[in-house]
Amino acid sequence: MTVALDFNHSDPIYDYKLPQKYELFRSAMREFLRTEIADTVEYYDKMEKFPEENIRKFGERGYMGIPIPQKYGGAELGEFGYGLAVQEVSKVCSSHGTILGAHTGLCCVPIWLFGNEGQRQKYLIDLASGKKLGAFALTEPGAGSDAANIKTRAAKNGDHFLLNGTKQFISNGDRADTLVVFAANDLSLGAYGGITAFIVERSFGGIATSKVEKKMGIRASITAQITFQDCPVPKENVLGSFGAGFLIALTALDGGRSSLSAGAVGGCEMALEVMVDWARDHPRLASMQSVQWMIADTAIDAHVSRQTSYASLEEVGVYFDRLSKGEKIPREEREAVSRHTAIAKAFCSEAASRSLERAIQVLGAEGYREGNGLERGYRDSIIAEIYEGTNDIQRLVIARDMLGPDKSNQPL
Repeated sequence: MTVALDFNHSDPIYDYKLPQKYELFRSAMREFLRTEIADTVEYYDKMEKFPEENIRKFGERGYMGIPIPQKYGGAELGEFGYGLAVQEVSKVCSSHGTILGAHTGLCCVPIWLFGNEGQRQKYLIDLASGKKLGAFALTEPGAGSDAANIKTRAAKNGDHFLLNGTKQFISNGDRADTLVVFAANDLSLGAYGGITAFIVERSFGGIATSKVEKKMGIRASITAQITFQDCPVPKENVLGSFGAGFLIALTALDGGRSSLSAGAVGGCEMALEVMVDWARDHPRLASMQSVQWMIADTAIDAHVSRQTSYASLEEVGVYFDRLSKGEKIPREEREAVSRHTAIAKAFCSEAASRSLERAIQVLGAEGYREGNGLERGYRDSIIAEIYEGTNDIQRLVIARDMLGPDKSNQPL
């Protein structure tokens, strides 16, 4: 589906007029965030506390399964609607955006795309309605950007698999009821064929939270290390085809990078709005060319980020719709999606960081102090350049796709 974006020149921040269903959805979410969430986020960040009550409210309003079809408990607004939600949430608080992203984009979406009907009925309805919380467990102490090097093992044991290993930096890790977990079924087969995805319930046992990370930013989002020790997973909980886990992970991360770019757009917009309001209230400051240029550069970043992110969301939405129907996607099309999401993620995340830094410069000491959103926003923004594939990895993906594997892997 083509979203058909119309440019609205009357808005100084160059907003878009969206199709009515998206406009209504975005307006409702903005009002919800303004009236029920915004005043709480500084507390949760300062206390480094998971915002359990807020996430419950998200679920009650149908915001935990936005791209998921209604028959599975979702809002059926597609990847584009989900991206708009992440954009608005991240504009208020990136911790809440991270919780939403790990749950929806990285847990619900893979089950929707690759799960069989029984798995969708059993897990998606509770997840998409917010009754249960999800997580995505791929990263390990020795396998971050090199995700193909995971060491968590899945050993066949009768009608179960036993999972053993450690996962690290797992968002929602100590809270999730349902996890999409990746484990090696045969290390000799390599990434394609040797890794399988599993739907794991915390109630299965053999799962322990071994560490909760202390972080510079996104402090209200819990990031945990999880240990699996003979965790029994029924064979019917294999997600997708046995041995196809790495492709499932890459597909989920393509969507994750697209929605992450939308969250970064929210950061750009927040920075720009604060800068403009502050300069308008301080005419002498607004008359300085250096300040005008910082505002202009941030307006450029916000505008280009929005264009880039929205195009990526639309492309991923079409791609996911085809996958959900069981369509086989040619390799060159999959690689094009990966390249485009890598571009969106790298550009938008870096644009958000530099926009927030400019806003702090414009506000001076007021921008540096706690409690105004900018200090927290800047701390939060850096992680977007790191998780779901560092921006260095995104540049490798882009360059290899542009040059071709034979050229990009030549020795120096």
